[in-house]
Amino acid sequence: MSLRSTTSVAFSALLRNRLRSLLTVLGVVIGVAAVLTMESLGQGATAYIGNTISGMGSNMLMIVPGSPNQRMGGGASNAPLFTTADLEALRRGTRDVELLAAVSQRPLRIVAGGLNRNTVVNGASPEYLEIRLWGVSRGRKLTRDDERLGAQVCLIGATVTRSLFPGQDPLGQELRVHGVSCRVVGELEEKGASAFGMDMDDIVFMPFTTFTRRITGSDRLGLIVASARSPDRIDDAKEQLTNVMRARRRVLPGEDDDFAVRDPREVQAVLDQVTGVLTTFLLGVAGISLLVGGIGIMNIMLVSVTERTREIGVRLAVGARGSDILSQFLVEAVVLSAAGGVVGIGIGIAAGWGLSGVLNLPFVVPFAAIPVAFGVSVLVGVIFGVFPARKAAKLNPLAALRFE
Repeated sequence: MSLRSTTSVAFSALLRNRLRSLLTVLGVVIGVAAVLTMESLGQGATAYIGNTISGMGSNMLMIVPGSPNQRMGGGASNAPLFTTADLEALRRGTRDVELLAAVSQRPLRIVAGGLNRNTVVNGASPEYLEIRLWGVSRGRKLTRDDERLGAQVCLIGATVTRSLFPGQDPLGQELRVHGVSCRVVGELEEKGASAFGMDMDDIVFMPFTTFTRRITGSDRLGLIVASARSPDRIDDAKEQLTNVMRARRRVLPGEDDDFAVRDPREVQAVLDQVTGVLTTFLLGVAGISLLVGGIGIMNIMLVSVTERTREIGVRLAVGARGSDILSQFLVEAVVLSAAGGVVGIGIGIAAGWGLSGVLNLPFVVPFAAIPVAFGVSVLVGVIFGVFPARKAAKLNPLAALRFE
């Protein structure tokens, strides 16, 4: 019996029980859809993290007080802060560093007219926004003259504009920061939420000298930001920054540093690892769904063999071979699982698109996972269809004809 005839007979048998066939493939549909949905969201999350990290700045490095072994973003209370003299020493002693900026920040209450809010206020050198590739949507940036003169000017984020200057042009408006008045000279481009969920537009920037003289009363730095001259010099720049700071802070050979030179690539590596673990876990759950779907196919095929015992006996009696019966039932199982795979692929891509929009992630079609998911669905049909097919092929024709 040809494969075409076997396939035709198999389809006819499946179409006689449409509802049962539909319910049988449901497990495979759910499994394949879950696999593609999780893969799409995982790739979308990875792309989002990469975009966020790249948006942090051009070849950026961050120098923070504290042990390099502490968690990213953590501070050490017993580690001395940096000074402006450290910043000047770094400028002189690092040939592969293009820009350096001093940054100091505090959460403070800001007031404009009768409105106020708590936000993060930064005192930063003009180079900081250049390193971060952060422009202004209107107005101007802070300049080196603002820094030199300690000018009472500031830049504000879009969230601050919407909160304190609703429906108004903020340029030229007065803003009071911790009792200090400053004039708004620019509004920053919108950055949105960071990879950690913080609103990057809820922020105020002042010249570093203005901030330290009028807000903190100290020129101590909690953060120095640098940018390498090119991406291939990041590691060299990192080494040079480390060497200068070890000398400045009198760290002896063999002693642990009391500062850390952070590379945003480290954040991306950690977040990619976490995303990968979660995606793998969820893919495992989806794989269990496929397994359950395969068991469902085997169960229904066994029921089908029992129901069609007399039919099998008639076919064997008129000359059908055991291999023909085996092929028929195996084709039925593969058709069921393959159909489930096709439907699952469509649902999985649609679900990935919908959830990406809800979670504000880039939508990524997992092209590499589509053939794998379909292949696995077909393989499930083969594996779980063999046993029922062999059972049907081994039936005794006489016993099958007498079966009630």
